[in-house]
Amino acid sequence: MLGETLKVQDMNVILRYFGKLSRRQELSQVFDWMQQNQKINVASYSSYVKLMGNSLSSVEALEMYKSIKDRSTKINVSVCNALLSCLVKNGKSESSLKLFTQMKRDGLVPDVVTYSTLLAGCAKVKDGYCKALELVQELMSNGLLMDSVTYGSLLSVCASHKECNEAEKYFQKMKAEGQSPNVYHCSSLLNAYSVDGNYEKAEALIEEMRSAGLVLNKVVYTTLLKVYVKGGLFEKSKELLKELEAFGYAKDEMPFCLLMDGLVKSGHLLEAKSVFDEMMGKHVKTDGYSYSIMISAFCRSGLLEDAKKLASEFEEKYDKYDVVILNAMLSAYCRAGEIENVMSMMKKMDDSAISPDWNTFNILIRYFCKEKLYLLAYRTMEDMHRKGHQPEEGLCSSLIYHLGKTDAHSEAFSVYNMLRYSKRTISKSLHEKILHILIAGRLLKDAYVVVKDNAGFISRPAIKRFAVNFMRSGNVNLINDVMKAMHSSGHKIDQWIVNFQNERQSRWPA
Repeated sequence: MLGETLKVQDMNVILRYFGKLSRRQELSQVFDWMQQNQKINVASYSSYVKLMGNSLSSVEALEMYKSIKDRSTKINVSVCNALLSCLVKNGKSESSLKLFTQMKRDGLVPDVVTYSTLLAGCAKVKDGYCKALELVQELMSNGLLMDSVTYGSLLSVCASHKECNEAEKYFQKMKAEGQSPNVYHCSSLLNAYSVDGNYEKAEALIEEMRSAGLVLNKVVYTTLLKVYVKGGLFEKSKELLKELEAFGYAKDEMPFCLLMDGLVKSGHLLEAKSVFDEMMGKHVKTDGYSYSIMISAFCRSGLLEDAKKLASEFEEKYDKYDVVILNAMLSAYCRAGEIENVMSMMKKMDDSAISPDWNTFNILIRYFCKEKLYLLAYRTMEDMHRKGHQPEEGLCSSLIYHLGKTDAHSEAFSVYNMLRYSKRTISKSLHEKILHILIAGRLLKDAYVVVKDNAGFISRPAIKRFAVNFMRSGNVNLINDVMKAMHSSGHKIDQWIVNFQNERQSRWPA
């Protein structure tokens, strides 16, 4: 009875009440009731999506949006902005851009918030800078003006896509329009300077911030550290790290990791280890990233015992893993040839429900090949392919060769097809390599497919070898097709092959 007397506005107040208390379950239950009893309006939808925050998955948000029957509600800018923001926060920026296009077709009139939301997502997608420019041009053509938030999102996109000059251009344009940059705008520009270590411009920007009365926070100092490290100014980096510690901004491992990573990449392994030891001595909180940097560095330098020691130390001290640290430990054990520890790391990955990434598969396949476990390497590559990761052509080519040598001809052809159906152009020599393997394995029908599709990339001797073998043992019903494929590819057919063809076909009269 109470529900019947409450109006939509009252229900929205209840929604906001549960939202402020972060009581997501009750919030969801109230919203479901509102939908079922048609006590819902534009504010209900937008508030629900915003209040649910990260608890609302992109799938749930899209299902909710599709369930809206009223057209005016569905194209309401507040509802659309809330949904697009949910997709961006859930890492579905590509989906948000596609949905935005559909929303406009349905009648949405976007506002500045719409464009700022989508621009924020462009920082994390491929070709994001180009997409961001398209959004900015569309915004201006619609008669809208860029505000502080829009500029902030655009500067972030420029920084993440290494467009330093463009970041500077928009920063100056913002000031020319009378808008005062805040700490977020400045830290984004600093991040752009960190791409090539332009410390002079970075220091000038820091002075400008101080003159404007802006407070330098942890993000600004950490980003300046990135600039110094990238510029190879390691002494300045160490001094700045001490300042970060003094301000209480180095309680986690990230600032130390920035310096360690820069030192390692510049060949200063011992200095990096010294920073690592200092960090450990100060009991700085670590998520394992510092360990992964040092373990990987030791592996690359051939210091396998040091890498194994650190990997063992991490296992003893911490019961928390992610794919980065597991890959580093896996690499150490693979290089040392310790199969039991390799299998242990793989089990930890399964037990922790951590999905292997491209690097994981690459490490394992190379290791299995090194140990001559070619069928295991093949099954690992199959799994890699199923999970949507594209293997390197060089690795595939090596595995194809070894599978062929161990008479695993069909498996070699399967690896070839993984490359063939990928969106990359593969080496011309690979077609001939797989052809010889298929002929050796008497997989002549598959060999015919390779010749038919790639005859122009295969040498005359290889084509002739295929033709001879097919005439002797291939499917008699495909002989004419083989001859046509050879002829259309420009290869001259020897007269004796034609005679052999006629003789063999005469044994199976039509």
